[in-house]
Amino acid sequence: MSSVIPPGNSSTAPSASLITSTGIGSGLNIGAIVSALTTSFGAAQTTQLTNQQSSLDSQVSAYGTFTSALDALKLALPPLEDARQLAGFAATVADKTIATATTTSDAVAGQYSLQVNNLATSATLTSKPVLAGAAAAVGTGTLTIAVGAASMAITIDSTNSSLAGIAAAINSASNNPGVTASIITSTTGSRLVLAGTATGAANAITVTPSGGDGGLSALAFTQTRAAQDASFSINGFAATSASNVVSSAITGVTLNLQQASAANTPTTLTVSPDTTSAQASIDKFVTALNGVLSSIQTLTGFDPSTKTAGPLNGNATLEAFQNQLQSILGKMTNGSGVKSLTDLGITAGTDGSYATDDTKLGNALSSSLASIGSLLGGSNGLATQISNLVDGYTKPGGLLDTINKGLETGLSNVSKQQAALSAQLSAYSATLTAEYNAMDKAVAQLKQTQTFLNAEFNPSANAASGTSSSNTSLGSGTLGVSG
Repeated sequence: MSSVIPPGNSSTAPSASLITSTGIGSGLNIGAIVSALTTSFGAAQTTQLTNQQSSLDSQVSAYGTFTSALDALKLALPPLEDARQLAGFAATVADKTIATATTTSDAVAGQYSLQVNNLATSATLTSKPVLAGAAAAVGTGTLTIAVGAASMAITIDSTNSSLAGIAAAINSASNNPGVTASIITSTTGSRLVLAGTATGAANAITVTPSGGDGGLSALAFTQTRAAQDASFSINGFAATSASNVVSSAITGVTLNLQQASAANTPTTLTVSPDTTSAQASIDKFVTALNGVLSSIQTLTGFDPSTKTAGPLNGNATLEAFQNQLQSILGKMTNGSGVKSLTDLGITAGTDGSYATDDTKLGNALSSSLASIGSLLGGSNGLATQISNLVDGYTKPGGLLDTINKGLETGLSNVSKQQAALSAQLSAYSATLTAEYNAMDKAVAQLKQTQTFLNAEFNPSANAASGTSSSNTSLGSGTLGVSG
């Protein structure tokens, strides 16, 4: 006896073509399962790489903060390194209508008697009047204008033969030796005025007409103001200058002559130490110094109240710098006067930062400026030593540069490892997805086979559901048995 049950030939037989999306057969959220398994599979390495990257980023930022503080300190040092800049001087003229004065780092204290006899002037030439006005033709030819040893030749023709045309030609000449032309018009006519741009006796102006119709000779320029040097005396000693700005009369002092003095009435020029600029330079240095120390404390320290460590906690590089810096700051010089920062009124507090006693600093600057220059400036001064220390850390190829390059290499390696892990997890996810999809497909096929068998062996269920039993061998009452 044989039984023929051909599910593969039935119209309700399972088929792979029915599986159109993942999870249909099994009812599982395959995407979520694969995502969770993939995340779990790579969690440890992902966390490790993320932590490494975060640590390296924190260190890069921390070293950047430290470098910025060092740069600010470096900028505050030059005025202290040069004793001449630190020992500044101010120049004061008793009668500022006669002259004013400024100083350079070469100035020295002193008092001088200043008498100004006359100011330096530039030459002025004026032509004879042209009754017909500035627009009337004067003549043609060539005007050769000389200022000192320099000269130019202006060609005057029918296009520019008026006073206005001549003035324009002079002012626009590319080889103008230092003269400007203008026109003055009065009741007697229009005149061409030539004014030199440089003062001093060596800058006299001459005008020579030639050629053409001869009309230019009628201008007949006359000198209305001579070019002359400034004449003055310092402590009764006569001196001259081609300019009213005189920088060669007194070492380190520049005089700006304003007007002539009354006869035999000299004014007083006083050059005295200027503690204001020195105090400002020292205050700037202390502020920058505290910025460096504060950054070191923040970056390397530990806050017990929050139990938070700085990104460079226990860092040997910053601790070494601080130790070297403190060693320099604690040095003393030999001799009298100001021998240490404490003598300047600069002391360290309990928190490690430095404070300045402005009164003590002011007194020291007023009484011991030379010794302060020796303490801070020169090749062996504190400022120079600190500058050299900072350079060793911040210069290209220096310690910080080397550290930063190492951190950049570390970040690059982490990035490569993250990319490799991402590729590995993508492959792992694809493998899991393929496996779960195959399982889902098998489950779907099993469910369809189950449905088919249920339909074959439970015709009453089919009848209840309105399914015709004539399509099944079981429903016909025969089992296909032969005997």
